Amino acid sequence: MDKKDLRQFIRMQKGQFTQKELEELSLPIIKRLLAHPRVKQAHTLMMYYSLDDEVNTHEVINQLVEQGKKVLLPAVVDDTRMELRQYADPCDLRGGFFHIMEPVGKVFTDYDSIDVAIVPGMAFDSRCNRLGRGKGYYDRFLSKRPTIYKIGVCFDFQKLPGIPAEENDIKMDEVL
Repeated sequence: MDKKDLRQFIRMQKGQFTQKELEELSLPIIKRLLAHPRVKQAHTLMMYYSLDDEVNTHEVINQLVEQGKKVLLPAVVDDTRMELRQYADPCDLRGGFFHIMEPVGKVFTDYDSIDVAIVPGMAFDSRCNRLGRGKGYYDRFLSKRPTIYKIGVCFDFQKLPGIPAEENDIKMDEVL
């Protein structure tokens, strides 16, 4: 299957679950994430504010902030770029590109201080390849920051034996 067909296949898989079921499936993944040594030791994390069909990160983001961690969320700038902004609480969010909630705070540029990036994906494979939604935002951003430890998060049905990967596709360091 090519990338387009795989994305469609995963969308169909996600469509078999209700929103409540996906939220319940998110709980053990988030529990593993919070217990992960890299996340526990991190001072600054790049996260994502989940869409309805992704592993739900809304509460974990707030938990991490309450633990005193700096949480950064992406904000789409244009058709090819995203930037990071610090998250403090839900009042910091507004609807952005693609109906994704994005922070409105100051742009964060101290990329060397980011300990861990928690990255969503349509699918991941056993070699930690990631299939995104097709716009390349994460690949472009992470390609310029190779020292950031990257953890992909997804539901079990999004883990595939193999996915097509190109040279510009950024691998994760691990997938939960």
